[in-house]
Amino acid sequence: MKDITDIFFDLDHTLWDFDKNSELTFATIFENYRVDLPLKDFLDVYLPINRKYWKLFREGKIEQQNLRFKRLNEVFEILKFRASDQMINDLSQAYIDYLPNHNHLFPHTFEVLSYLQQKYKLHIITNGFYEVQHKKLGNSKLKPYFHTVTTSEDAGVKKPNKIIFEYALDLAKTKTHASVMIGDNLEADVEGAKSFGMEAIFFGKDPDYKGLQIQNLNELKTLF
Repeated sequence: MKDITDIFFDLDHTLWDFDKNSELTFATIFENYRVDLPLKDFLDVYLPINRKYWKLFREGKIEQQNLRFKRLNEVFEILKFRASDQMINDLSQAYIDYLPNHNHLFPHTFEVLSYLQQKYKLHIITNGFYEVQHKKLGNSKLKPYFHTVTTSEDAGVKKPNKIIFEYALDLAKTKTHASVMIGDNLEADVEGAKSFGMEAIFFGKDPDYKGLQIQNLNELKTLF
């Protein structure tokens, strides 16, 4: 990529294996809180509901605390599992507390970041919560690779809002023409960055998407 000096990564589902770490977290708290539900059945319902609520959160239609409560409450209602509001709140807090303790990354993460940091400045832009995301970066030993970390709490808005990209580039002291965004969400990461004037690479598989896309982080070595 010509003239690129700064590479911005999403964190969850791009470097940090959110689904795997989330599964391990729920396994822990289900055991600790004696939640008598098959984990697979729970996750089959939880994952799409979680995505739905995160979309609402990105769009500013739900607050952080409501997101944490409602996603679990809706899953339990569907699975007909009786849980008090207090139990749901306790499970929600335990999930946030335990999640950064599991730190599975996508294949080649360290290898690719080590390769890229020789030529480029690396950064994070994430819609995740400040405290949780910084714990993930620290516990997974990713933090030393990144010059800056921008969360939606820092910027006051979430991707795909242009303001978060403006905030991140100002923090990184770089310009749109010299920057590229890499992320798994077409709306938040790719279209958000492009609408701000940045290049973008989609980490995923979508046959209808005509722009740059990769399915393995190792492919970045051929692009940079």
